[in-house]
Amino acid sequence: MDNQTFANLSQIIKSRRTIKPGMMNGQKIPNGHVAALLELADWAPTHALTEPWRFVVYENPVAFCQQHAELYKQAAGDNFNPATYNNLANMGANVSHVVVAIMHRNELSKIPVVEEVAAASCAIQNLLLGATSLNIASFWSTGGATLKPVMKEHLNLGADDQVLGLLYLGYSDANPDGVRKTPLEEKVKWIQ
Repeated sequence: MDNQTFANLSQIIKSRRTIKPGMMNGQKIPNGHVAALLELADWAPTHALTEPWRFVVYENPVAFCQQHAELYKQAAGDNFNPATYNNLANMGANVSHVVVAIMHRNELSKIPVVEEVAAASCAIQNLLLGATSLNIASFWSTGGATLKPVMKEHLNLGADDQVLGLLYLGYSDANPDGVRKTPLEEKVKWIQ
C-alpha cells in the first residue's frame, strides 16, 4: 500500500460519523450504492470462512419503523413509553434505507460465538466506512426492540442468530466534528 492509499483510507476512517436519522434529509440513495456497500461488508475477516453476517434491507424505512415501534410496544409490557414508541415510529421519515445487521450462527459451528459476532461487526464497519466514502450518513442503532426476542421472531431468525443492530442510511447536510474523549496513549500499552 502506498502512502496516498493509506492517507485516503485514514481520512475515510477518521471522518466516519454517527449521524442520527433526524439529521438526514430524506434524499434517496440509489439501490446500487447500497448493494455496493453490502459487497464491501462481504469482505470482512471471518474465522474458518463461516461468513456469519446477514443483512435485511428495507427500501421503505417508514413502514419498517412503524413495524419496529409495534414490536417495541409488544415487548415493552409495563415498561412501555409512548415517547419511545413515537420516536421509533418516526425514525424513518428522513432515512433512505434501513439495514438490519444479523450474526447468523451455523448450528454445527465450532467457532466461538464471540468470533462470529466480531466478524459480523467487522462487516458492519466495512459497510459504514463505505457509506462514508460515498458521503452517505449512517447510524448504527440497538434501541427499541432491536435486541429483543420479538425482533428475532419478526425476522424468522434461528435460535443462535443475533440481531446486531439497525443501520439507518441516508444523506445529510450535517458534518459534525469527531471527538475522542480518552487519549490514545491511555488505551495502548507498548511492551518491549
